[in-house]
Amino acid sequence: MKKINSYIDSVFQDEDDLLESVLLSIKENGMRSMSVSPASGKLLTMLVSLSGSQNVLEIGALGGYSGIFLARGFGSEGKLTSLELEESYANLAHKNLAEAGFGHQVSYMTGPALDSLEQLERTNKRFDFFFIDADKENYENYLDACLKLAENGAIIVADNVLANGSVADETVEPKHYTEVMKKFNETVANHPQLESILLPVGDGMTVSRVKIQK
Repeated sequence: MKKINSYIDSVFQDEDDLLESVLLSIKENGMRSMSVSPASGKLLTMLVSLSGSQNVLEIGALGGYSGIFLARGFGSEGKLTSLELEESYANLAHKNLAEAGFGHQVSYMTGPALDSLEQLERTNKRFDFFFIDADKENYENYLDACLKLAENGAIIVADNVLANGSVADETVEPKHYTEVMKKFNETVANHPQLESILLPVGDGMTVSRVKIQK
């Protein structure tokens, strides 16, 4: 799996000094290296662009690496709302998005994401693209919250759904969230409001489309 992803990254993602500087800033600030893979990031850019999404919600900002990929998909007109538990992480992410040219198009809400999601629902906010990449134990709660905020036909992407391959391969040492991801994948696959597929890019991404309600 690692060799396959290394191959994909090397062939399909060009070198990018800006993104490399973001990864370096994450390391220099003592943050864990948990950003999406380069190919996963490129997939996010393409999905936002292909869907024409202009109002994106990200759950889990870290240092802004995935945020830049999302923003590159909507160009100069879109908006990114990013939820991050740690204020210092959100500050770094905003700095990196600003250096990428998207500072005026992104806003951050800090604190527990479920609280922020409730606040967004109370103010009747709506989004056409969601990216979930935060604490795995709350993935199903995040999914439920996203559905309440979703426009008809919105896209919902969730990262790390393969748990390093352990959801499918018993010879791989399981993560502490392996069983959580198994359950989440089954929920997404069988959800009556979603059309979904799992793509084995990076650590796996589920891509779901909210069914249009007539």
